[in-house]
Amino acid sequence: MAAVRVALDSIASDRGPVPAAAGRAAVEGVRERMQDPQPGVAERLRAAGCVFAEEEAALLTAEAATTGGLEELVRQRISGLPLEQVLGWAEFCGLRILVDRRVFVPRRRTEYLVRRAARLLRSRADERPVVVDLCCGTGAVGAALAAIAGPLELHAADVDPAAAACARRNLAPLGAAVHEGDLYAPLPVRLRGRVDLMVVNAPYVPTGQIGTMPPEARLHEPLASLDGGPDGLALQRRVAAGVRDWLAPGGALLMETSRRQAPETAAILAAHGLGTRVFTSRKRDAAAVLGVSAAGADRAGG
Repeated sequence: MAAVRVALDSIASDRGPVPAAAGRAAVEGVRERMQDPQPGVAERLRAAGCVFAEEEAALLTAEAATTGGLEELVRQRISGLPLEQVLGWAEFCGLRILVDRRVFVPRRRTEYLVRRAARLLRSRADERPVVVDLCCGTGAVGAALAAIAGPLELHAADVDPAAAACARRNLAPLGAAVHEGDLYAPLPVRLRGRVDLMVVNAPYVPTGQIGTMPPEARLHEPLASLDGGPDGLALQRRVAAGVRDWLAPGGALLMETSRRQAPETAAILAAHGLGTRVFTSRKRDAAAVLGVSAAGADRAGG
């Protein structure tokens, strides 16, 4: 679950990602009206195990149009449905990302991937670099990069029809193209050899560890969005095997992984002829591995 205290800085909109700051006045208005939230809501949420019960009560009340609507949202949350799926949005990199049921909820650790990708894009001379958000889920990574490092020629792809549909809701207002299909298969042929940055958050949880994940994830998100195969690296191997056909000269692949798996991910990219560099953050418990052609190796540092 995304940090609820941060999510309070976002507010609802039906027009794709919006800056969190744009909703702060609305949130303050809700707070003023809700000094005493609907009686019993926070207590019911706390009894169900919600750590930030008061904050969640305020968010659910802000989202509900009626008392009956609030009761339904509370019922869904108490049943174990992730807060972001109940609300219909998640805060990510200061944006409100629309989220649908049975679609992977963007994680706060993935903000590290975005910031590394943005730093890489800023180091390039391209006026409008071509970026592909592969295994895009909601399209959160692409949307954040467009906000932080745009303008971009942005494409996103996911094999899951529900994820692709959700990504279109987030990315179409930004002028991005969303493609539905397995990895590179749905990408336009014209992108071959033109992609400046391929940014990927493919599933990397080993199959045997799925059962240890929080119920909100393993019960309410698609297994395919979590399961990375026996060692968690199956999808990463497939991504690495095909990426050089799509990268521009000096183009790069930046892939999220775990801190534990990062050396293995780097070895996979190196085996496919890419120069590699590993970035990690203890604070976020996050890691990203960069794979770049020799022509772009100098720009990949920093």
